[in-house]
Formats: sequence, structure tokens, C-alpha cells
Amino acid sequence: YKRPTAIAFPEDALFSPQVATLGKMLFFDPRLSGKQNLSCASCHNPSFGFEVPVPGAIGSANTPLARKAPTLLNAAWIPTLFWDGRAPSLEMQAMGPITAEAEMDGKFPEIIATLERIPEYRAWFVTLFPRDGITQDNLLRAIATYERTVVAEWAPFDRWIEGDDAAISPAAQRGFALFTGKTGCSACHTGWNFTDNKFHDLGIPTTDIGRAAVEPDNPLAQHAFKTPGLRNLTYRAPFGHAGQFANLEEIVAFYVTGGLDRPSKSPLMKPLKLSQEERADVIAFLRSLTAEQTRTALPNLPN
Repeated sequence: YKRPTAIAFPEDALFSPQVATLGKMLFFDPRLSGKQNLSCASCHNPSFGFEVPVPGAIGSANTPLARKAPTLLNAAWIPTLFWDGRAPSLEMQAMGPITAEAEMDGKFPEIIATLERIPEYRAWFVTLFPRDGITQDNLLRAIATYERTVVAEWAPFDRWIEGDDAAISPAAQRGFALFTGKTGCSACHTGWNFTDNKFHDLGIPTTDIGRAAVEPDNPLAQHAFKTPGLRNLTYRAPFGHAGQFANLEEIVAFYVTGGLDRPSKSPLMKPLKLSQEERADVIAFLRSLTAEQTRTALPNLPN
């Protein structure tokens, strides 16, 4: 459960602080959307764990989307993106919402033309990408580079794992023992980011086919969604792929039930016998995964 010592940048998109700075500006810039009123940060707000506190983020038609915006925290370590894992890279993930009609409804020829008219953006791209300047691929690479720098900061749990016995409460320590033992939660929520990056049907009532859209021949992919990481949960309610659970108490109560029985339900999902004190201990542990400080300075956007 110890944190990694460095961010995992792919060999074909190594870290550049300048490219990350450009990507951060683009991430927060609503001019990438069709109506120039939505940015990536509209659904991935740093104040809410790079999510938004609603069941479905509001898209271009001013209506809620069917799924909750997943967090971008620690995305550098996530091999496939979106709840159904349909994007194999952060570059592909960034392209999806920008161009989706229901989301940002942007069109890259128009986006590129808009950025070309902004001298500061033009200078950034020419400097960092001298061969071809402002292109779709370069724009997506910049955003993805910034997104890979979005890492949950140190939490009390991290200090405890590193040997500070007083960093988390006795209740949180008991909760961790339950999490990794009796409850079986760590079978899926594993590693420092508390996710196996796999897809499971938890038995949540839904008509959303989930991972089955990507793996139609896999019977266990029906209604299966990616295991979310558990960092900074304090800021990330509601929970579930469609925000079905308003708070940690509700989602823990759901896990106790074992979920709805159906052929695709994960064999790992079974009813639990947890006392109210044990539930409170698990929640205390989950809260200990929230960073003690979160700092995201907003960029000055070019004019």
C-alpha cells in the first residue's frame, strides 16, 4: 500500500513541465467546447476530487449525463479509462468528452481554428511542437500530460503505512483490518490507489450494460464497471457509476446486502455481516485516505 516514488509516464509521452502547463490551460479552457461554455474541469473539478458532486455531470444540452464523471486522480496508473474502460490511454480519454455531442460537443477543426487565433496559444504550440504546431494529437498529448500529474497527495493513511502509528485513529486501524480481512474489499480495491483496474458487476440495479459494450461476448461484463480508486473520497460523493449512493454510509450499507443477484454478478460480491460499529470503522478507514492538503492553482488562460 506504499505510494509510488514517481509518476508513470509512457515512453512515447515523457513528462515535460512545459507541455503539462499547456495541458493544464487547455484542461480549464471552455473554448474547447462547441458552445465555449464547458471545459474538462466542468466535470473534473479539483475541488471535488476531480469529479463533480452530482450523479451525472451536466453536458452540452444542459441535461445530466447517464454516468457520473469518474475521478482523474492517479489516472497515470490507470490502464483503461472511463467506467467501461473503452479508452486505452489518457489521450483517447481526453478526446472522448471533448467531441461527444452530449458532453462538450467540440469539433477539432473548429477548436484548432479558435486556438490559432489566440497568439499566446499559437506561441506555446509552436515552441513545444515546432514540427506541426496546433494539431489534434498535440492538443490531446498536452491535456494527457497534465492529467498524469493529477496525483492524490499524502493522506493520514500514507503516514500510517510509513510507520507513524498515531497518524490514523484506532477506529480507522480497525477499519483497515476489516477492509483487508472480513469484508473482502481489498480483493478489488487493492494497491496504493485501491483499485485492481478491473471490471465487476456489483449487483447494483441498473439498465446500463457497462463493460459489455466493450466485451459483448463476455457474460461477466454485463453491468460490470471499473473498480474506482478510493483516494480523497471525502470530496467525491455521490458514489457508484451513476452516483446511486449519496454518501459512504449508503454505499457501505449496499455492500452489506451483497447486491442484486443475476448471472453476471461478480462471485466476489456476497452479503456481509457487519455491526454498526464495524461499518463506522470501515468508513473511518476510508476517510483516512483523503489527503491532508489539496492544492490546485487555476491557470491564467491565454487571450
